[in-house]
Amino acid sequence: MYIIGLMSGTSLDGLDLAYCNINHSGFELLAADTYPYSADWIKCLSSLENSSAYQYALANVRLGHYIGQMVNRFRLEHPGPVDAIASHGHTIFHQPDLALTTQIGDGDAIAAETNLPVVFNFRNLDVALGGQGAPLVPIGDRLLFSKYDACLNLGGISNISYESPSRRRVAFDICPCNMALNHLARQVNKPYDNNGLMARSGAINHALLNDLDSLDYYRLPLPKSLGKEWFVANFLPLISSRQLSIPDLLRTVTEHIAKQIAWAVKGNQIQTLLATGGGAKNNFLMARIQALIPGCKITIPSDDIINYKEAIIFALLAFLRLQQRNNCLSSVTGARCDNCGGDIAGTIYPA
Repeated sequence: MYIIGLMSGTSLDGLDLAYCNINHSGFELLAADTYPYSADWIKCLSSLENSSAYQYALANVRLGHYIGQMVNRFRLEHPGPVDAIASHGHTIFHQPDLALTTQIGDGDAIAAETNLPVVFNFRNLDVALGGQGAPLVPIGDRLLFSKYDACLNLGGISNISYESPSRRRVAFDICPCNMALNHLARQVNKPYDNNGLMARSGAINHALLNDLDSLDYYRLPLPKSLGKEWFVANFLPLISSRQLSIPDLLRTVTEHIAKQIAWAVKGNQIQTLLATGGGAKNNFLMARIQALIPGCKITIPSDDIINYKEAIIFALLAFLRLQQRNNCLSSVTGARCDNCGGDIAGTIYPA
């Protein structure tokens, strides 16, 4: 089945598109691209949680039409058969303790623009079943990347996925990653800290590092997940209240990320680790992680897998949804049962 998987992450890098041939034995990535968000979209998506209900509803529809238009552009650049679109959408609210998760980018608007079936709202059923609705990629880690003990995603939020001794998939959000690093880089008019060069030039502030490491989330039992609201309420005030240079803040936050990841790896006897997401291209961050887990072999794959693993896995989730097979694991999310999540917006048939 030919599916275009779409991912829009909390780091606001842009819209990732992965054109995949998915079947029961695996996947083939046929083409992939990222369309960066304009300054207007970045401003909208970074502040929408504070908007009115009208502004939120309007952004949901407008983003859906925009995503559909980007899919049409992508298809012109990468022609070929397409059976469906899988859209994660862009997360605005994620509070599973309140049975709330929302990803904007209206599926019907995408379907109207593309005239293709769209699978979207992947998280809602799991949250309604008492789960975290996140992370969703672990079933893809199990089915597509099982040769590694664990898969680490370094996106806006870092998360990890691995098999427990009882062969149950376990996964959780570790800590903020590019969401924090990119926020700091934007303070000096850079979209991100290229290769961690600014962080490398800074010095660790141990008082701030201790405060970050002491955040309550890190002591919570599994299952657990993070959202932007937690970052804004708990993480951002700590790094915003210190009179430190941007390089020193980046150095301290980088060390915090590496420490939290090392804790997750060491605590689960992981010896081989696949690292993907934008953070896998941050040479300094990867060096700090490796230094703290010297007994673990970290594999950084090709750029296509680094950049588009999540979009590929959402294509897989849509394939499973259309096959009426479970695409979300209760062992990961804490839901009452495994489930098959995702709404389906239909195509338009000519008269």
